[in-house]
Amino acid sequence: MTKKLLLILPIIVLVATLGYGNYVFNEIRLPLNIDENAVYTVENGSNLRKVLQDFADNGWITQPKAAELWLRYLDKTAIKRGDYQLTPELNALSAIEKMIAGKKILNSIAFIEGHRFSEYLATLKANEYVAHTINELSIDEIMLNIDPNIKHPEGWFFPDTYYFEKGTSDIELLKTAYQRTQRVLAEEWAKKSDQAAVKTPYEALILASIIEKETGAAFERPMISGVFTRRIEKGMRLQTDPTVIYGVGESFSGNLTRTHLRTDTPYNTYTRNGLPPTPIAGAGREAINAALNPAEGNTIFFVAKGDGTHYFSVTLSEHNAAVRKYQRFGRRDDYQSAPSSEVAQ
Repeated sequence: MTKKLLLILPIIVLVATLGYGNYVFNEIRLPLNIDENAVYTVENGSNLRKVLQDFADNGWITQPKAAELWLRYLDKTAIKRGDYQLTPELNALSAIEKMIAGKKILNSIAFIEGHRFSEYLATLKANEYVAHTINELSIDEIMLNIDPNIKHPEGWFFPDTYYFEKGTSDIELLKTAYQRTQRVLAEEWAKKSDQAAVKTPYEALILASIIEKETGAAFERPMISGVFTRRIEKGMRLQTDPTVIYGVGESFSGNLTRTHLRTDTPYNTYTRNGLPPTPIAGAGREAINAALNPAEGNTIFFVAKGDGTHYFSVTLSEHNAAVRKYQRFGRRDDYQSAPSSEVAQ
């Protein structure tokens, strides 16, 4: 080998290296060859090489080895399992960076304010992206997996929209909702008013569930709470329909009758004093806050107006007039959302 060739050889190698590097650099930045959004699943045990080879097999890239070489040079290899949305503007580099960052497709499930635990279970069961592990378990068995100290599940699962990866188990989602209730309840209890009639956080959860069922109008919640707080302080029965309906159970057909109101159950606040033994539904933060911060005033009656809001009254005569006025919206003849005249006197 001549001296001249020895001098030129390093230059040739450098040029070739730079040329190949430039080729790799350009290849990895070419947009993915997809016309519309696609979903790619990184399975457990997948690595960078497999993902890029899959891309090539799908026709999305043409040079998987070149892409792998460049990504390894950049130390971009720690991809995370999960489902990822791939779009036409992505290239191999940005797609892999998305997987390294764990920007996965998340599914959602909604636990609705005012719904029962049984409805939450049905929502979980109907979601195709949830791993179903509790369908054959009893309520007691489910609660043993969440908190063995909680005997009755109602009200303990916070109503919200939860985002999760496909394959997340139903029990994991329930645990998340349960922990959220614990956190929100503690936060709101720390801010409770001296006027609150409830003595424990659990009583707050019970009252909040009734408030949640009585009104969907956010501005009314403290007012509803104020009415119930004054009834509790005066030793009046709450006489609230939602608790009676809850006590009737699954046999309730949608028509609340005098027979229902007169049939004693632990949840019949027409026949029993004080709060029912458990919440009757899932209560959101606003309802919990209202239970702990009742509006001041002297109203002890309210009646549904038929538009989603209520008319509040101080005296029984005023309330009876409101009942007559708003009965045309379909409330039962003896509806009061308040103690009967005998108790009120």
